[in-house]
Amino acid sequence: MRIAVAADGGGGGVLRPFAEDGAPTGPAWRAADLVAEIAARERSDAPRWVWPATARLYPALLDAGVRVARCHDLELVETLLLGHAGRYGEPRSVRAAWARLRGDPVPPDPPPPRAEPAQASLFGDDAPGAPDLADDIEQVVAVHAAQQRAIAPLEGFALLAAAESAGSLVAAELSHDGLPWSAVEHDALLTELLGPRPSGGLRPRRLQALADQINAAFGAGFGAGFEGRAHVNPDSPAQIVKAFAAAGLPVASTRAHVLKRLDHPAVPLLLEYKELARLHTAYGWGWLDTWVAGGRFRPEYVVGGVVSGRWATNGGGALQIPRVLRRAVVADPGWRLVVADAAQLEPRVLAALAGDRAFADAAAHGDLYAALSPAFGPERPGGAVAPQQGSRRDPESLSPRDKAKLALLSAMYGGGTGEGVHLLGVLKSRFPDAFEYVEAAARAGENGHLVRSRLGRTCPPPSAGWRELTAATDDPDDDAGERRQATAAQALRGRGRFTRNFVVQATAADWALALLGSLRRRLTALGPPRLVFFQHDEVIVHTPAELEGEVTAAVHAAAEEARRLLFGDTSVVFPMETAAVDRYSDAK
Repeated sequence: MRIAVAADGGGGGVLRPFAEDGAPTGPAWRAADLVAEIAARERSDAPRWVWPATARLYPALLDAGVRVARCHDLELVETLLLGHAGRYGEPRSVRAAWARLRGDPVPPDPPPPRAEPAQASLFGDDAPGAPDLADDIEQVVAVHAAQQRAIAPLEGFALLAAAESAGSLVAAELSHDGLPWSAVEHDALLTELLGPRPSGGLRPRRLQALADQINAAFGAGFGAGFEGRAHVNPDSPAQIVKAFAAAGLPVASTRAHVLKRLDHPAVPLLLEYKELARLHTAYGWGWLDTWVAGGRFRPEYVVGGVVSGRWATNGGGALQIPRVLRRAVVADPGWRLVVADAAQLEPRVLAALAGDRAFADAAAHGDLYAALSPAFGPERPGGAVAPQQGSRRDPESLSPRDKAKLALLSAMYGGGTGEGVHLLGVLKSRFPDAFEYVEAAARAGENGHLVRSRLGRTCPPPSAGWRELTAATDDPDDDAGERRQATAAQALRGRGRFTRNFVVQATAADWALALLGSLRRRLTALGPPRLVFFQHDEVIVHTPAELEGEVTAAVHAAAEEARRLLFGDTSVVFPMETAAVDRYSDAK
């Protein structure tokens, strides 16, 4: 059973039941209190809720203590369908979809929920000049029916729509529940690394000490060659570049890999300064004040925020928590954190996608790279690597396992220089179907075609500028024409690298969404455990200590279900490395 929901902007709304194909099965009815009505119907009917956007409606339900099992997010599904049709980026709201159905002018999308003015009521805003957030039940029902008709002939797409919608529920719940975070531990860590919390906009004590040491390392005498300045600001790349030039060490940038090539006493100081300054800026006391409250870090996730289907966040940096900060993620007393991540996910996805029997057999083992390593040369006694004919690097520098890893990464991400060239040749000869799968995706991209994930998530089409550039037919004997052709060739290769990776990364995102949906359902059955963190291929569950075994089993069962849903009876395994810990930093 499905029930369409149209919020009226004042806390009420209209609902209407209909069948799986979108055909109404009963009359619409009005509810003065939409939250209470949804709560009652969830208990009695457990329907799949069909609403314009989970991000707009579900947070209010969660705040009222109401959780739903299933939904169909019309905006997210419209985004997927537009992408599949090669119309990525077009307006995706219910009103835009309704206008397309009727042949009317398509309105632009409204601002994201967090960008809207502060709401005076549950689902809308009664303030003068506020956007009209009321939904229309006729539009909701009609757009859903049109989406169901579009999805029906697309193999795998119904699962993609369901997984994306389930992901929207998970994202809202993650933000609502929050990741357990100790402000005391975080402050202690910052104090340990940076010194006491500064005031008045001053640098922390350790950063100021490093800045003074950096100036001393460059020496007071460099000022004359540095436009008369008597000091260098370590926060200014331009000043750093000029300071090194004055010291006789010209550099093009201050990136770490560039600085590490220099022999100068300021280099180790600068590298330490850059690392600590990054921590202070991105995750310092200001971040702590903004993002942590009541012992929880509550990021704002954006489902499908990246074209590959990976999530993004609206600030907070939840998808890149530095390892040094993980000791601040602490379970509540009597609770534990079950931390789980998929081992070597993208190479395993490639093995399952390509159907390469030898590659799939290798991926049926725990360590995929180790299983592939015999194809890349035997180990000498003691672990040294036997020489390989045609290798451009010292054969002692890479183990067979490392060579297998480099070959796979080169195949998926478009590598092709140095040792990668030889190793790609090994991969091609030993695992031709796997190699050809990503090569075909690259050729499709270079030809301007679309490529898709296992379930049908589709890459954006190339821009008009790209098509114009790559269609250039200038005479290569002319210098300007030769330059344009070189630029066009570079654009073609770039598009090929993007599409070769897209088919793997987007399918990995599909698998992760299926994992989330399955795990969420299993945790709901257990009761109190909660998903509290998700990052590409990693999840954290906050659970009472007595349930950590059941939660760990649920994680493994969810990974197996996701494998089966996407790839059927493939022999490729998707192992989850799990650890039950008191704090995140103890997991690895």
